[in-house]
Amino acid sequence: MENISRIETKFREKTASPDILIISRTFLPKADQIGEYIYNRCQQEPGRVIVLVASCSGDKTFDKIQQFPVYRWQIPKYCYESFIGNILCSLLNIILPLLLAIKLYFRYHYRYIEWGHGYDFLALLVLSYILPVRFFIYLHGRDILLRNLILRSLFELTLQRSEGIVCNSSFTGDYVTANFRFHTQTHIIYPVVRREKFGGRLSPACIEDLRDRVRSGYHIPETAVVILSVGRLLKCKGFDLVIENLTPLLTLGIDVHYILCGQGPYESELKSLADRLRVEKRVHFAGYVPDRELASYYAACDMFAILASHSERRIEGFDIVYLEAGFFGKPVIASCLGGVMDAVRHLENGILVNPNSGLEMMQAFRWLCQDRKLREQLGCKGKALANRRIQNQWLRMRSQETGDRRQEMGA
Repeated sequence: MENISRIETKFREKTASPDILIISRTFLPKADQIGEYIYNRCQQEPGRVIVLVASCSGDKTFDKIQQFPVYRWQIPKYCYESFIGNILCSLLNIILPLLLAIKLYFRYHYRYIEWGHGYDFLALLVLSYILPVRFFIYLHGRDILLRNLILRSLFELTLQRSEGIVCNSSFTGDYVTANFRFHTQTHIIYPVVRREKFGGRLSPACIEDLRDRVRSGYHIPETAVVILSVGRLLKCKGFDLVIENLTPLLTLGIDVHYILCGQGPYESELKSLADRLRVEKRVHFAGYVPDRELASYYAACDMFAILASHSERRIEGFDIVYLEAGFFGKPVIASCLGGVMDAVRHLENGILVNPNSGLEMMQAFRWLCQDRKLREQLGCKGKALANRRIQNQWLRMRSQETGDRRQEMGA
């Protein structure tokens, strides 16, 4: 397994026309981890890619300003309203990209397909037999939790036929290698932070203004320590653990506040918990925050925290929010599990804790709250990690080198 994210080079291929078809059921402008990952990949080679993705709200305006052609398949709205509709939606996400990919082949004669996730892989498997192209498949975590034996066998066949497998974290790569049988080269390419998501480059003065604006809006003193979490409000994300740590921190005389950006089914439980612990004035629920406004919250906080818990039914992949916090120079407190350990390096850009150890969590919060110099040190490293850039062109180059070695061995 090769970690391409740690290879630094300038590599460029020139082609006369687009020759890479990128397919994904999720893509911008819909806010989504996978969609963000795939869009960042497209931005690297806008002259080489054709994009085929599912439709979403606001896509027409978004597609017009892109430097590459974007084609969308439409899913009827009623498909999302019932159990049978969801089944139909899943079938359409296989059939429609399959048909459109064939149609686009006769227009562009592309040489590669890059499939954006493990979902709907059956379409990719069929395309691999129909079209004379090579393909790569991207895997993120939840998209590879297959329990049906027939689907697992077909997924293994898809991996075996692929030119290369790209995982968004070492943990995902290890999981795939341990749970599926194949001989294809696996590569690691971490997500990257897209500066344009926050309005481009922000000057120190602008960041300071954003910080003051959010703090004054929630009546948080400048001297207070602010902890931030961003994400869907689910029990597995451990937001309740952060709230539970506020009381001991306040007992130590630390002026601390907690801001949560996001919505979800666990919101009412979190609010009830804050009320029971009598820290409701210290916990601020911001609700859904658009990307452009999210910069203000990262600027306003002193540290970022998500204390996710382990689950056999879920893979904790590489969440981009850890890097986004680092992009704004904020240290991270996170659980030592899954792909989190690729995003957060212990005592480099944050502190990793055992999600089952209340003592470790408390010590980490106390340490960062009381040591401003440490926060700045970890945040500085986090900023360096968030600004790295990975070149997906290495995939084809590495693949070609592997193919050449196989031919030499065969000769």
